[in-house]
Amino acid sequence: MFGDALVLAEAYVARLADDGVTRGLIGPREVPRLWERHVLNSAAVAEAVPAGSRVVDVGSGAGLPGIPLGLARPDLALTLVEPMARRVDFLTEAVAELDRPWRVVRGRAEERSVIAAVGPVDVVTARAVAPLPRLVAWCRGLLRPGASLVALVGARAVEDLAGMLPELEAAGMRDVHPRAVGAEWGDAATTVVVMTRGRR
Repeated sequence: MFGDALVLAEAYVARLADDGVTRGLIGPREVPRLWERHVLNSAAVAEAVPAGSRVVDVGSGAGLPGIPLGLARPDLALTLVEPMARRVDFLTEAVAELDRPWRVVRGRAEERSVIAAVGPVDVVTARAVAPLPRLVAWCRGLLRPGASLVALVGARAVEDLAGMLPELEAAGMRDVHPRAVGAEWGDAATTVVVMTRGRR
């Protein structure tokens, strides 16, 4: 999954297991399953992201799914957006340690300053940030017509997706569907919900 960037992925996991826990970004009980539950299933999102995309990871937190996605896909231009200062500090240090050309922007996806700093992108990613209709409302300013939102969601969100469709479509989203990713990675397999902003 990571190819030549495996050593960087290992360094990132080590940082999550140490700094991530002491700073309260990762629970201590999560450390034994960082690879499967957090890093590999974040990287699996790569299957749903077109080549060469400009990607913004909103509510990036400890860098999930953004950092594993960026390590798995060096062709992507990645920006990590996060409002909390301590998380921004962690992300900034992690990006510097990994020596990647990614940007870290402090703020909320819906803020004008963030939209101006990030600009329209091809793909917005998010992991457990908010219910899908609220996430769409927050991210509309970042999604140019034809751009996609790829949200890592739990089983409950997939079950509830049909009921959310009218609200998502009223917000201008089209081709809303769940997609299984990472099937070949065993416990790291997960589901994303993919949708595209309409062009009208």
